[in-house]
Amino acid sequence: MTGSVVPAGTDAVYLPADHTAVKIVVAGPFAVGKTTLVRSVSEIRPLHTEEVMTSAGALVDDLVGAAAKSTTTVALDFGRHTLPHDLVLYLFGTPGQRRFRALWDDIAVGALGAVVLVDTRRLEDSFEAMELIEERGLPYVVAVNCFPGAPSYPVVRLRQALDLHPDTPLVACDARDTTSCVDALIALVTHLIAHYAEDPA
Repeated sequence: MTGSVVPAGTDAVYLPADHTAVKIVVAGPFAVGKTTLVRSVSEIRPLHTEEVMTSAGALVDDLVGAAAKSTTTVALDFGRHTLPHDLVLYLFGTPGQRRFRALWDDIAVGALGAVVLVDTRRLEDSFEAMELIEERGLPYVVAVNCFPGAPSYPVVRLRQALDLHPDTPLVACDARDTTSCVDALIALVTHLIAHYAEDPA
């Protein structure tokens, strides 16, 4: 992608040719904070495909721990964040419900890695997202979204409960807070550098 950078504050932003672009998937179960994370870190106006939840969805969407949720992503979220050294992350948030699984496969094409958001109130809901990512062979980090009032566990217990590989980073973040979300992205990029250095293929 070529062009010049338009002044900050506009949405018509183009990247110089010398920037490196990387596709990242933001995954996790329903109502875990994926849309919020993309919104928090995106330097451009993010794209969201949220729709109002209806009574029909109540039959299949478990709102335990998310009773106040009134909208849900039905296709994807998209945002962009530039890290130092002109590394640009294109962030693709996936829908969390099983019925949108077909979209997940398309969104993941071409991605180098993923951030998996988890909620300590519903850890078991995270396994499907991690399995999907592992099936595609994508390295990932697990980011615990620190919801107010959610239980806090020692790192060792969390890693055991999530059955994480020893090399998979586990970080804490607040999807509403830009700094902590960027820290999670940096943890992923650091992990990707190490992973692809060991296995260039």
